[in-house]
Amino acid sequence: MSDDIQRLHVAARYSEAAIFNGVVYLAGMVPECQAKDIRSQTADVLRQIDLRLLEAGSDKTRILRAQIYLQDISDITAMNEVWDAWVVAGSAPPRATVQAALANPDYKLEVVVTAAVRG
Repeated sequence: MSDDIQRLHVAARYSEAAIFNGVVYLAGMVPECQAKDIRSQTADVLRQIDLRLLEAGSDKTRILRAQIYLQDISDITAMNEVWDAWVVAGSAPPRATVQAALANPDYKLEVVVTAAVRG
């Protein structure tokens, strides 16, 4: 494996992904859609995760860890409905879900994922 770190979608403050030693680390993914409901925002964030993982040479079956930050923990049931439909049976990753103050009050969630790159 290469010792070089590859960064994707680099901005002044952060990169959306970094790949090192066969592992891809995604930045916190937040909704890009204008929807205000947790189900739509969750679907949008999971779509973004799919795209970033594909770009990095991985996919959702290779997720090593997921961290979910909810603006309101009472949204967990609705968020889980979308999550459960997205996760591939037998490939659910270790996951933590907590309530947190998010950077934008319109965001209902932020998701951070670490995944193995296909070898």
